[in-house]
Amino acid sequence: MTRWKLAYQANCWGPLGGNAVGVTSVSELTYRTFADMDRAFADIAAAGYEGVEVFDGNLLDHSGEAFRTLLEKHGLSLVAAYSGGNFIFNDILDEELDRIRRVADRTAEIGAPHLVIGGGAKRAGGARDGDHAKLGAALERIVGIARERGLKAHYHPHLTTIVEGPEQVRRIFGETSIDFCPDTAHLAAAGGDPAQMIREHRERISYVHLKGWQQEPFAFTPLDRGDLDSGPIIEALLETGYDGWVTVELDAWDDPRAGAQASRQYLEDRLETA
Repeated sequence: MTRWKLAYQANCWGPLGGNAVGVTSVSELTYRTFADMDRAFADIAAAGYEGVEVFDGNLLDHSGEAFRTLLEKHGLSLVAAYSGGNFIFNDILDEELDRIRRVADRTAEIGAPHLVIGGGAKRAGGARDGDHAKLGAALERIVGIARERGLKAHYHPHLTTIVEGPEQVRRIFGETSIDFCPDTAHLAAAGGDPAQMIREHRERISYVHLKGWQQEPFAFTPLDRGDLDSGPIIEALLETGYDGWVTVELDAWDDPRAGAQASRQYLEDRLETA
């Protein structure tokens, strides 16, 4: 295929949510897939992927040794952990960063190279002056947390945060040195052109999320269907010389293994003709 190594996010094998303890203890507010990671990893490996990304809550559910054993059972590598936070509220920032440190510790212990961060709370009344600067300052602290542990930190623009579309992406990258993890479906749904954004920010991209998307009804899809043509995105990655991990993601699907296989086949077909 290419120099790319392919991974899959394990968030599709059960309902997505958060640690309920986080309602009253923000330092425990992790993401979570309510699913059996053993089954998820088995399906991901069977679909032909080499690596896996997991949410912070699913990672912290295991000791480092237990998680390594699970990976070895299925011949997978941990590529990244995904975490996030509000990052604009001064009173809780230290608690959020404490959680990020614990996630980074476990991620590094297992030997993964990447830490992916989403967030930047969107206030009920909309973003205020200074919110992007606060987010940027928090992300810069996370860059340091990751670097101290031998990890590369990435920011993942996400719907429902204060960084969704192209102008917001440009704005936040003026506030921090963190790398850019483009999630192609989120960028497209926010009105962006993912291929163009990959070209524009090529120097900051060292990890990628590929995901399909349909507009009506709104849903994320495997790469071989939906309204987002991933062909130009693949071309942009090849054109810019990208050679890192590519993680395919699909938040929910009736048959998660079939969804993973469909995206893998799509990538093989497109890369053979690229």
